Amino acid sequence: MPTKSLYHPRHWPSWLAVFFLRLIAALPFKGKLLVGKAIGLLAYRLIKKRRHVTETNIRLCYPELNSQQQQTLVRDIFIQNSIGFFEIAWAWWLKPEDIAGRYTFEGLEHIEAAKAGGKGIVLVGAHLVHLDLAGFIVNQITPIGTIYRKNNNSVLEHVITKGRQRVFSAVLERSNMRQIVRELRAGQVLWYAPDQDFGRRQSVFVPFFGVPASTLTTTAQLARMGRANVCFVFHYRDPVTHQYRIVFKPIDSRFPTGDEKEDATIINNTLEAGIREEPAQYMWVHRRFKTRPDGSPPVY
Repeated sequence: MPTKSLYHPRHWPSWLAVFFLRLIAALPFKGKLLVGKAIGLLAYRLIKKRRHVTETNIRLCYPELNSQQQQTLVRDIFIQNSIGFFEIAWAWWLKPEDIAGRYTFEGLEHIEAAKAGGKGIVLVGAHLVHLDLAGFIVNQITPIGTIYRKNNNSVLEHVITKGRQRVFSAVLERSNMRQIVRELRAGQVLWYAPDQDFGRRQSVFVPFFGVPASTLTTTAQLARMGRANVCFVFHYRDPVTHQYRIVFKPIDSRFPTGDEKEDATIINNTLEAGIREEPAQYMWVHRRFKTRPDGSPPVY
């Protein structure tokens, strides 16, 4: 149960937003898609700051597209991110029978190989828009935990944590390194998405879509400290059939190499390849390149 402080009037707008999410989550599947598309188009027109961030990211990462193609992709990103927001909320109240028959798996042999010898797995993914829903689906074949960053809004943090506790076998805040390592050494599978900009700490600058990006070195550290294997996971919603496809991919056999930049490059290259399959379904609304190398001007 939420603490009494979460019911303070200052939190009522947040609770109203949660109530709205709950209503959307209860809609039929096609209803979620339609409402998500409508809100995405509205956000594209009204939330100019995020649109600027997204436009900048696409201009940097897809220079081969002309300006009209880039703008079409930006529009699609807002639609997909809005739909994905409702898919994530849907996962928090979802029952297995509600999504039965809506998903397929590819590359299961890679996660099975990573489990060899009872080792834990760092399951590396990207911030694709339906992350929690994909976690719910993967949890149907193997228990998985997740590593996350705490939300600054206390109401949303409470709701998100409770929802993810239904989806994942363990919900671990990223600063709780001791517990994360303990879980990996116990043979657990932990989902980890190292594709956002967390500043210079524990990061190196390596290319991401050809742009120098502050990239966490934590993946190799977790694998080493947790005595764990590493496997990739990607998840996509088919634009036509709306079926979900969960794809497992192996890590480069050289990983970890012992060189922080080389390891971070391996991670970024694989994440980039996975994102390129459905670029509109990635969270380009975040400032992926906010931290710049010394002497480089800001991009946003």
